[in-house]
Amino acid sequence: MKIYDISQEIFSCEVYPGDPAPKKETLASINKRDVCNLTAFYMCAHNGTHIDAPYHFFADGKTVDMLPLEKTVGEAYVVGHKGDIGAEDAERMLKKADGISRILIKGDVTVTAEAAKVFAEAEIDLLGNESQTVGPKDAPMEVHKILLSKDIVLLEGIRLGDVPEGVYTLCAQPIDLGGCDGAPVRAILIGDKYCSEK
Repeated sequence: MKIYDISQEIFSCEVYPGDPAPKKETLASINKRDVCNLTAFYMCAHNGTHIDAPYHFFADGKTVDMLPLEKTVGEAYVVGHKGDIGAEDAERMLKKADGISRILIKGDVTVTAEAAKVFAEAEIDLLGNESQTVGPKDAPMEVHKILLSKDIVLLEGIRLGDVPEGVYTLCAQPIDLGGCDGAPVRAILIGDKYCSEK
């Protein structure tokens, strides 16, 4: 069995422009003769590797704690791409995934509105990408709304550089942040003798 950690380390992670960066504070230290080491931290729900819930763009959308964990755990297909993902690219990815409802896109990509519509019509469970946002960085709202309106979980800020294309078991459960629009994730992919390229 091979486990790929596809998450970013929190305090050195990529941060979407304008979002606050994670910070940590030492509350107690054994080196200062305290009884233990104790750390507090502060971060945005969308720092590093994280999921977006529909509430991120819809006032009446599902929050993180309302998302079924089945959407974030199970078979996933890793597929590579570069540049903009159009409708035909999305259709090709879905064909390669062959019914797998979690698609992880490897590479420096932008999901276009046309591609988002294809994924939305296919009613996949989860779409993951390496960027801190799905869709254009300067105008992400349209793509988010297309996908989140279908309750598609967005797994953003993953790292797939060492992961070959193919089928894996994804474990990407968000922290249970009641009422929140997103949450950090320690995402992993598990590969074994049953995992292969399609």
